[in-house]
Amino acid sequence: MVNEEHIPRVLSELVVPPSGALKTTGNPFEPYRLVDGAGETIGPAAAFFAELVACGRPATTLRSYGMDLLRWFRFLSALELVWDQATQVEARDFCRWLQVTLKPVLPHWRYPDGGGPGSDAAPGAAREIPGPGKAPGGDRYAAVTVAHCESVLRGFYDFHLEAGTGPMLNPFPLARARGGTRARAHHNPMEPFSGQRRGRYRPKVVTRAPRAIPDDQFDRLFARLGSHRDRALVAFWVSTGARASELLGATVADVDPGQQLITVLRKGTGALQPLPAAPDAFVWLRLYQTQVSDLVPPGRDEPLWWTLRRPFRALTYDAARAMFDRANASLGTDWSLHDLRHTAAYRMAQDPKMPLTDVQWVLGHAFLSTTQRYLNPVTEDVIAGVLAFHARQLLRDPVPTPAPGYRPESLQILFGGNQP
Repeated sequence: MVNEEHIPRVLSELVVPPSGALKTTGNPFEPYRLVDGAGETIGPAAAFFAELVACGRPATTLRSYGMDLLRWFRFLSALELVWDQATQVEARDFCRWLQVTLKPVLPHWRYPDGGGPGSDAAPGAAREIPGPGKAPGGDRYAAVTVAHCESVLRGFYDFHLEAGTGPMLNPFPLARARGGTRARAHHNPMEPFSGQRRGRYRPKVVTRAPRAIPDDQFDRLFARLGSHRDRALVAFWVSTGARASELLGATVADVDPGQQLITVLRKGTGALQPLPAAPDAFVWLRLYQTQVSDLVPPGRDEPLWWTLRRPFRALTYDAARAMFDRANASLGTDWSLHDLRHTAAYRMAQDPKMPLTDVQWVLGHAFLSTTQRYLNPVTEDVIAGVLAFHARQLLRDPVPTPAPGYRPESLQILFGGNQP
């Protein structure tokens, strides 16, 4: 008799409905709330969020973790399974499903009733291929998304395992020790430990190259910006390396043109940090401030960035992203606001006179290894360098005299240069 527990689940026939949601509350003690299909708060997720807030995690971290939990609870809902009854089988099947399933295409915010871009597209439908810029995301979840989801869920169950409110075993275990032996059995106590074991169902993530915008494309993109405010914003982003939300949260008092500094509130630590900026950024800022001096409330504690249309209000991230998207659309490119931070970091890291530790301080990285990724060249620079190498080799080692019977003009087309 076949044991039904060992029969693999047919994931291709599994339908995961988009039930539940991650809702923002506006409450600093509970920035986000995870609800089920009936609109009721999911208690285990709320307790986990409270733990994250107590540990000093920002609201953006809660949102990121909440999206991973939402995928997991939707998957369990499709299996008609309670969260504390999930086993390693469900965790394994969830990671399998997440790596091969098609991402849902959400309605465009301008067309909530349909008719807009992506509003009526089924999962896996053909998508518009973007122009120059970052690589298209594809119709499936990226490996880094799956890895992040696995780590979050393992931490979620570790929290409830420690609190005694979850299952007795974590459904998302660590990888098995090599050779079936105890982990670190032969570790030298005089040497530091290497990295911790990875999750068993965590996919391998390839180190990504920095998404730096080439100088010529950046110049064309900057020329398409429609106001002094937009030029000032982009100039600060690309010269300070600040995150988009960090710069948008600045006030009038945070700007010090005399010292060529602008102070931002760091996302991870919540500490105030002054950042040096390029001189032209302050020029564009002064032009923008002169333009809106009689239109927005004065005061050192007032927001630095405002909308350009009435009623005037503080500029939000979504509005700034829409501004940058319009400039991208006019050029047929697909760069993001975060790519400006990558561009600033790449430019600094490639300067041999700037220590990498200074770049780490400017970017606010906790570990130098995070900053070291910007030492890797981007694809465009590698291609240009290799082509220049071949051109130098051609000048140093000219093509030898061809054998009789070959036409010189054909060789010139094939190899280039002046053939004998």
